[in-house]
Amino acid sequence: MERRLAAILAADVVGYTRLMGWDEAGTLHRLTALREQIVQPLIARHRGRVVKLMGDGLLVEFSSVVDAIACAAAWQERVVEHEAEGDVAKQVRFRIGINVGDVIVEGDDIHGDGVNIAARLEGLADPGGICLSEDAYRQVRGKTEVEFQDLGERALKNVAEPVRVYRVANRGSGAVSAKLASGPRSLPDKPSIAVLPFTNMSGDPEQEYFSDGITEDIITGLAKVSGLFIIARNSVFTYKGKAVKIQQVSQELGVRYVLEGSVRKAGNRVRITAQLIDGDTGGHIWAERYDRDLSDVFHIQDEISQSIVEAAKVATAPKERSDIQKTPTTNMEAYQFYLRGRQFLHEMTKKNLELARQMFLKAIELDGDYVHAYAGLADCGSVLCLFYDDDPETLKDTLSHSRKALQLDPDLAEAHVSHGLALWLTGDDAAAKSEFETAIRIDPTLYEGYWFLGRIYMNRGDFERSAEMFERASDVRGDDLQSMMMITTTYDGLGLRAKAKASAERAYRSAERRHRHNPDDARAAYVGAMSLVFLGDSARALEWADLAAAIESDDARTTYNLACVYARLGATDKALEYLDLSVKNGRCRRQIKWVEIDPDLAAVRDEPRFKQIIEEWGGSEKR
Repeated sequence: MERRLAAILAADVVGYTRLMGWDEAGTLHRLTALREQIVQPLIARHRGRVVKLMGDGLLVEFSSVVDAIACAAAWQERVVEHEAEGDVAKQVRFRIGINVGDVIVEGDDIHGDGVNIAARLEGLADPGGICLSEDAYRQVRGKTEVEFQDLGERALKNVAEPVRVYRVANRGSGAVSAKLASGPRSLPDKPSIAVLPFTNMSGDPEQEYFSDGITEDIITGLAKVSGLFIIARNSVFTYKGKAVKIQQVSQELGVRYVLEGSVRKAGNRVRITAQLIDGDTGGHIWAERYDRDLSDVFHIQDEISQSIVEAAKVATAPKERSDIQKTPTTNMEAYQFYLRGRQFLHEMTKKNLELARQMFLKAIELDGDYVHAYAGLADCGSVLCLFYDDDPETLKDTLSHSRKALQLDPDLAEAHVSHGLALWLTGDDAAAKSEFETAIRIDPTLYEGYWFLGRIYMNRGDFERSAEMFERASDVRGDDLQSMMMITTTYDGLGLRAKAKASAERAYRSAERRHRHNPDDARAAYVGAMSLVFLGDSARALEWADLAAAIESDDARTTYNLACVYARLGATDKALEYLDLSVKNGRCRRQIKWVEIDPDLAAVRDEPRFKQIIEEWGGSEKR
């Protein structure tokens, strides 16, 4: 039996079955052209050997990891360029995994753990992306201009020990260029789950916060499992209180599985039911009912998460299991105040942020070491400071609360984001960036980390890196309106007009669905309006803008976004009217710096009235 050390590259087409279902002949034609014109010449140029050529993938052997990385980066970039002008939904994208290790040679074929790990790494890569093992990283580090992001240890199927994984993340590399030019992405090819809001069966509407909190905790727990793709809270809660068909939810959110359930809380007892359903067939995969003491609620959440992981046949790393099982507090009264606070925090209006702050403070009174309550308190203060509150004491308290959260748990990713946001508000961008990067390193699925990094890069005018961060945020929350619109804006700033339009189409579809489920959602209305502006439909954009104003004309964020819509439409007077109204509605002075660089307001920035508004807004204080 012959053995040798080799660098192995495994590549696979993203969503191959879906592409073939839409256009079998066209997909085969494009894939053949890509292989003959791009992939195989690049492999030959970098001294590689095609071991296997499969319907939707390749296995390639190199004698050098540096050659393998160089080939992969060029491969991804050239494929994007080739596919850029086609229908976004039908574009071919590859995932690539690279490993270096011992292989068993049988004729022209190779086998062994070295090959298996490369294949598993390919499954972890983004569309248009590249993942590599720690062994491969060690050999390539410092020998190429490509930069890498540490994704931590991952449990790989049929691999005995967890493997530390790195992602190619360098600006201007093939992988990043692919990311920027690829437009909207399909969901990853791994088990995807939507957790619908659990129904409150307590007979008391005041208990909604508790059933919603159980739902969100299950979402958070499952999101810690790298082998699953979990639809974010904002997306699934649009179905709250609606009579929906599981197959409809599965189709709209693009998921294979849907979890639904109910919660009945009475005194110190709780009954929770849960059932996992196949979105294609509507058939039940797993179901359970739990009748327990209220103090067992965290164990129930853990059991539900573990049952879903087993049903989806996904491996979990030891740290993922311990993170799911971690109990945030032993004081159930404090937990209930925390859930109330979190419910108010999601609403994001000034009144609800103040209420959330009161709830978190009460939770801390009951449990002085409740780290999540301190992080929530810091988030309340940060958002108030960001949009509504100019009081320096509020920011001072926010920094104190975020430091306390980190003191209690230095490994809590959410606490690093809270502290980073507070630091950002003080003007310390470098320290804030470091905190956001730490948060992502701890938890690569943390939306807020990517979102605020995107804002930092955008403020610097670095639209390329900003786009990458907003894309990552959108990956985590696939139906998030906020990140979709920022992606659209950054693509526009990069001059990628076709990609900006494709992103706007995706944002509009999501806004339309959000509005259909919740007609009083002002954010859906103004995002719908801005999406239509980018799509060139001014008449309908004005209709959606009028809708947003009718829903919430007294909120500083809504009126500011309406100013942006009208500025993009060239309606200068209306844009300035809404900008002035946003200031009168309480938009804080910290936002002046952003207003002075926001690309959406570029058309009105030279207007005398704009300068007057800024001057009056800033008052006599130094900015």
